[in-house]
Amino acid sequence: MTDQTSPSAEADDRPERLTIGRITSPHGVRGEMRMYVLTHFPERIPDLSAIYFGDESEPRQLGRVRFQGNLAIIRVEGITSREMADEYRQQLVQIDFEDAAPLEEGEFYHFEIIGLQAYTEDGAHLGEVVDIIETGANDVYVIRDDEGNETLIPALYEAVPDISPDEGRMTVRPLDYSGEG
Repeated sequence: MTDQTSPSAEADDRPERLTIGRITSPHGVRGEMRMYVLTHFPERIPDLSAIYFGDESEPRQLGRVRFQGNLAIIRVEGITSREMADEYRQQLVQIDFEDAAPLEEGEFYHFEIIGLQAYTEDGAHLGEVVDIIETGANDVYVIRDDEGNETLIPALYEAVPDISPDEGRMTVRPLDYSGEG
């Protein structure tokens, strides 16, 4: 999931901010903007008070938020015209890590999973998790071995019974797709 963590995440290892969306275009003439939503928790956006654009260091006060499909129409304090809103086109919208949704046991942010070493249950090293593909049904972990070969593993408990960011590893159980017991 895009914006998930475990309670054991070390404060030093986590990013200061998490991306929740990307500005696509102005909306109307009064400074509102269309934001493509990238978070798994869009219902929390209206409750946010501060956001950041790109690598800006100062937070912006988030005003009105409403949704149109997978877009959020946002108003940000100080942005009062279409021209001003257009300056933020394609900018990432971020929040402070502390404002992120609390997660359930066993849920992790992508940054906690990418870089983990993957091992089978019998201890064979499969490689490093180098990417996570979001499919809609479940995420898929991309594991690259020392020769550059990639293996795709569904992010399901049946296939990945243990993820231990503190230990830098995950355990992978190959699934039987033959249809036989």
